[in-house]
Amino acid sequence: MSIQQQLQSASTHHQTGRLAEAEKIYRQILSQQPDQPDALHLLGVLTAQGGQLDAGVQLIRQALRFRPDFPEAHSSLGNVLTGMGQLDDAIASYQQAIRLKADYADAHYNLGRALQCKGRFDAAIAAYRLVIGLKPDYDGAHYNLATTFMSIGKLDEAIGCYRQAIRLKPDLAETHNNLGVALWHMGRFDDAIAACHQAIRFKPESAEAHNNLGNALNSAGQPSEAIASYRQAIRLKPDFAEAHNNLGNALKDIAALDDAMACYQEAIRRKPDYAATHSNLICTLHFHPGHDAAMISAELSRWNRQHAEPLKKLIQPHTNNRDPDRRLRIGYVSPDFCGHVIGRNILPLLREHDHSQMEIFCYASVVHPDHLTGQFQRYADVWCPIVGFSTTRIVDLIRRDQIDVLVDLSLHTGNNHLLVFAHKPAPVQASFAGYPGSTGLDTIEYRLTDPHLDPPESSDHFHQEKLIRLPHTFWCYDPSSPAPAVNPLPAQTNGHVTFGCLNNFCKVNDGVVQLWAQVLKAVDRSRLMILCHEGSHRQSLLDIVQREGVDPDRIEWVTRCPRREYLELYHRIDIGLDTFPYNGHATSLDSYWMGVPVVTLVGPTVVGRAGLSQLTNLGLGELIARTPQRYIQLAADLANDLPRLTELRRTLRSRMQASPLMNAGRFARDIEAAYRQMWRNWCAQDEHPE
Repeated sequence: MSIQQQLQSASTHHQTGRLAEAEKIYRQILSQQPDQPDALHLLGVLTAQGGQLDAGVQLIRQALRFRPDFPEAHSSLGNVLTGMGQLDDAIASYQQAIRLKADYADAHYNLGRALQCKGRFDAAIAAYRLVIGLKPDYDGAHYNLATTFMSIGKLDEAIGCYRQAIRLKPDLAETHNNLGVALWHMGRFDDAIAACHQAIRFKPESAEAHNNLGNALNSAGQPSEAIASYRQAIRLKPDFAEAHNNLGNALKDIAALDDAMACYQEAIRRKPDYAATHSNLICTLHFHPGHDAAMISAELSRWNRQHAEPLKKLIQPHTNNRDPDRRLRIGYVSPDFCGHVIGRNILPLLREHDHSQMEIFCYASVVHPDHLTGQFQRYADVWCPIVGFSTTRIVDLIRRDQIDVLVDLSLHTGNNHLLVFAHKPAPVQASFAGYPGSTGLDTIEYRLTDPHLDPPESSDHFHQEKLIRLPHTFWCYDPSSPAPAVNPLPAQTNGHVTFGCLNNFCKVNDGVVQLWAQVLKAVDRSRLMILCHEGSHRQSLLDIVQREGVDPDRIEWVTRCPRREYLELYHRIDIGLDTFPYNGHATSLDSYWMGVPVVTLVGPTVVGRAGLSQLTNLGLGELIARTPQRYIQLAADLANDLPRLTELRRTLRSRMQASPLMNAGRFARDIEAAYRQMWRNWCAQDEHPE
């Protein structure tokens, strides 16, 4: 039998999985002809498949010594080097294969995969497009092109590629699953649900598909169905930390806070380095009435020790020019440069910045930009999209930009970049806007607040950062788009007062519901409107109301809706009732803008003093209660004074416009003064304080 016949026989064994037989023949060939490149190449591939990667590389390199112009061997070498994590060398091997054989689709494809792993997404996209140009039915190239587009937030392109991959291979569950994820990120929740159901049809045991179905259902306002999907994912894969985390998110959204925290803790137990889940736990502690400032501070310290302190060894000295009066480079880091509540609060600041004194950099991880994102981009001197960037890459970018003051706008809210701040890429770092509270990071020196959220006499000193109290307010309100006009007081025509709360339902704990029931009992024929997704959790609230002696029929439910329709809901509300221990923040500002006063109860933590801050800035301190009994009395007195309510409704919008809450110019000057003081403090330090 000739060597070519032996090679053909060995290759057949190799391709059909009879590896021992294939190896025997390859070695027989090499015993006859030690420099036979095909046998060396294929034996190297087989050896690497058996887990002996170094030996496989040696054999393939030996083949290339005897035949340097062997494109298949260069490509195979790239595959093994990729498996060894030597991506730069793998990329060089694929490129050599392509130089020798320009139409080598597999080499272009594998080059794309290596570039994708390196985070070189634009180059990976080019490689996959070359593959598709050479071989339009190469389903893997369509699939990987889609995942690359996903990594950089190009969701429309990703969806198109996933759909093409499905046309080529309709029964691949993973493609349907990832299509569902892309559609979910796009906000196309019904389509996402359908795609995830298709994935489950083809692979019912896919925990990932059940988890992603849960995400889509939860976003579509179907929390009960979402919870069932997450639990199915966990049954299929008990150590699925992400599913435990997402179950926690869904339970938090229906105010099942104890159950939510148990899920987060389980996720952390199974994945101790899961910083995002640990952040979710911290956020939930702020909503829970059973956790005080000391307990929140202790968890923040644990987050810092677990996730941030190990990164201190990577902090590098800062070489910024120490001129205290020069134009400063201010960097903002956020996923919320869009119509998010955080974005709407920060938009007036960016619009009013003095660019002669401050050069503004926005590091934007906005997965799906909206109509406000373009405004943020126009207000920035430098707009830096960082979707899909690793923490290390973001850190390197900020250091390259020589940022002087780096500002975190998320704290422990979703998709935060606190690990970037743990690397301390800027000499001065501060937190602001996500919510009033501490990050717990000792690499963030400052926290912006105001005198009402953090009064000097407050006992809440459980924060890592140094407080910088803005003179007036933590918030600057901008309705962001034309809002409905304020309407006449509904009670004048309804014949009864309607209380309302359009806050996130996770703030509505049992104590809040019990107090609201007492308000309803104190005001005859009054009603209460609550914003809440449909589900069994509604009945739990009605049960509490009934136990308190109030007819459940006096509760009216509304669901989430687009912003204009949401603002129009205030046309049906006479008085807002605040939540505690986490007050309404942006929601209360919307309420005032629509002419609806809010009665608030001051809480024991910073997030529970939002109502105090906002009402003080509005000159409406008489609506601030310090005790539950006073809260009931204030709400009842206001409900029984329709002339006063009518006047408040008529004047609240103009009162807002005249207050610090909408004085964007003053707000920007106050914050800029804070940045300048932070910078001067650093300039006055020793030359190498780090």
